[in-house]
Amino acid sequence: MRAIVHTGAGSTEVLALRDVPTPEPSPRQLRVRVHAAGLNRADILQRRGHYQAPAGWPAEIPGMEYAGEIDSLGSGVTRWKQGERVMGLVGGGAHAEYVVVHEDEALPVPPALSWTDAAAIPEAFLTAYDALTVRGRLRSGERVLIHAVASGLGTAAIQLAKESGALVLGSSRTPAKLEAIRGLGLDQPIDTSVLGFREQLTAPVDLILDVLGGPAFPDNLAVLAPRGRLVLLGFLQGGRAPELTLDQILRKRLEIIGSVMRTRGSEERAALVADFRTRVLPLFGPHVPTAEPLRSADRPERRAGTLRPVVHAVFSMSEIAAAHRAMERNEGIGKLVLTW
Repeated sequence: MRAIVHTGAGSTEVLALRDVPTPEPSPRQLRVRVHAAGLNRADILQRRGHYQAPAGWPAEIPGMEYAGEIDSLGSGVTRWKQGERVMGLVGGGAHAEYVVVHEDEALPVPPALSWTDAAAIPEAFLTAYDALTVRGRLRSGERVLIHAVASGLGTAAIQLAKESGALVLGSSRTPAKLEAIRGLGLDQPIDTSVLGFREQLTAPVDLILDVLGGPAFPDNLAVLAPRGRLVLLGFLQGGRAPELTLDQILRKRLEIIGSVMRTRGSEERAALVADFRTRVLPLFGPHVPTAEPLRSADRPERRAGTLRPVVHAVFSMSEIAAAHRAMERNEGIGKLVLTW
């Protein structure tokens, strides 16, 4: 099979499209013929040598999310049939023509979705759902602040937060991006190119989804309401926080919650996938049985077709270097997707 491989660590010159052995499914695994795959910040970090694939996943083939059709079944598979359309998260290896996954970690692709749309869902929406609902315990009427709100994760989080009945605030350094995503449900855009988000907030927030990291940490603590929650998902601006005092964490009874998807074990990923399949997947279209509300029955107007992935650009796998450079320029809104 063909696959994107790393020939070393460094610039986009280390990316190559090569022939490698096709993987065979083990018991309870699916082999998926990949039609499209998302590109993520973790792929950039891995290429640079800063974020290796977890044990058990291909070390030289990047890619953390896929959409494709089942090509072969391992022994003991009971939930799927050959030819069915699936999507999902993996620890690595998705930037290849074939990838093997555990049957409990795959999600069905609603028939109305294209391959590119399906490939833009797993990392962004599973991460956002886990951060908002599972880890962050977002409730109707609360105020949530989403940093880097125009990213793939951010555009997914806006939609899921609105589905939970929250007031959504979002920060970005690019005013044009903020204006472009208001239709997704962003209630208060925060342009941090002119003034810090702390100075622009007129009331505390109950939950923060943060990918900025260290430099934003003191201001995040300052704007959280009593008993607020900060879910830390990354540190694009660095992993070290300025000097700060910790008394407000105690005084306001704050929760600092770290979360990463890639290194989770199979059982934890499978549990999240099962929850997501029931509660969220039906909102992408009318082809999956009706789900229960994300939090409670206080949102009776929920309907299929509410959610949609935001795809900024699509590249062929042969254009992998250009796709990496596009992500590094940080110009887009939503996801970058690769196709075969």
